[in-house]
Amino acid sequence: MNPGYSHFLYPAALYVSKGKENIHTILGSCVAVCLYDPVEQMGGMAHYMLPLWNGAGLASPKYGNIAIERLVQKMESYGSRRSQMKAKIFGGGEVIQSQNPYFYIGQRNIDMAYDMLGDYRIPVVGSSTGGQYGRKIIFNTLSGQVRQRYVRRQELE
Repeated sequence: MNPGYSHFLYPAALYVSKGKENIHTILGSCVAVCLYDPVEQMGGMAHYMLPLWNGAGLASPKYGNIAIERLVQKMESYGSRRSQMKAKIFGGGEVIQSQNPYFYIGQRNIDMAYDMLGDYRIPVVGSSTGGQYGRKIIFNTLSGQVRQRYVRRQELE
């Protein structure tokens, strides 16, 4: 990947770029949804922490249903059409051990991404989700290419 322009994406944020840019992030149980449009030559990423906003407080992109909706809207505001978008999903690792399925935040985050992208009819063309490790990813907004490296719990802290 061309080092060119680079943007680090923090949790509870999203970013869209028209043209070539690399978006970096680090994921544990969080999920990153990467959208790219090869026709309009653009892409974006949403990095969310929890699957579903419950309606209380601020509708923040820290929630998957809010983050994905806003990412799609921002891509559309830059000229993309849903019919041209392609998606990749990363993260959702169970980096915290628990016996209670309610706390399986990683899997719930992954399910939210697939459900919403399915509702939007945006095909998921690549993914690396689940497991017990975190991930560092670099997403090229022009090509849609994602480079990934697994990270152990100590590296996430």
